[in-house]
Amino acid sequence: MNDPHFLSRRRFLSFAGVAAASTLAGCASSSTPPVMPVRTVAFTRPEIPGSVEYTPRSAELDLIYGEMEDSGFIIPAVPYQKIPPQFYRQRVSNTTGQPAGTVVVDTRARFLYLVESGGATAMRYGVGIGREGFAWQGEGVIWWRQKWPRWKPPNEMVARKPELAKYSIENGGMDPGLTNPLGARALYIFQNRQDTLYRLHGSPEWNSIGKAVSSGCVRLINQDVIDLYDRVPEKARIVVWQ
Repeated sequence: MNDPHFLSRRRFLSFAGVAAASTLAGCASSSTPPVMPVRTVAFTRPEIPGSVEYTPRSAELDLIYGEMEDSGFIIPAVPYQKIPPQFYRQRVSNTTGQPAGTVVVDTRARFLYLVESGGATAMRYGVGIGREGFAWQGEGVIWWRQKWPRWKPPNEMVARKPELAKYSIENGGMDPGLTNPLGARALYIFQNRQDTLYRLHGSPEWNSIGKAVSSGCVRLINQDVIDLYDRVPEKARIVVWQ
């Protein structure tokens, strides 16, 4: 692969022992799955590529995106080979200019960053952006977080799609589960203690990562949103760039 952001085969083999040492702990929701090692990445806003070179299967990525059990739900493995490698969860040098504990969403580049303790590195996740994801920018606070949330489509969406009426706010929304559009976790963004209606959430639609999709805010692979949920500080500051 020619992209300097990703491991060469030789560099990957040097980390294979780390993945093997994680054993079955990577499949439990209470553990911290491995991540790609630190690398220096210039903070640029590249165009979303029309074609990519896909990554061969690896033991490390099998652990990160393998099948996992969470709160009684079995989350299927993600066929990560079909996702552009820049959107894999990975630790990068922090070039966002933001302090530790900050979540940064770059909607155009389709990346979400969580700046780590000390401020030198950040966890980076690939995201998909829906119409609502482009509707808000600025600074806010992740005021509320929820595991396996109920999905309650707004009345405007129900008006566009009457078949969603059974999941309306008035009807209590859709039960949590693998087909719920909010996925395994939802993080709710407030500004001045008011709900912005802007959400970071999981999604079973792994093939939407890195793309502009029809609806929703900022979606992550379920395995990634669980990892983010476990790492993000309480009442974390969030910055959203358009």
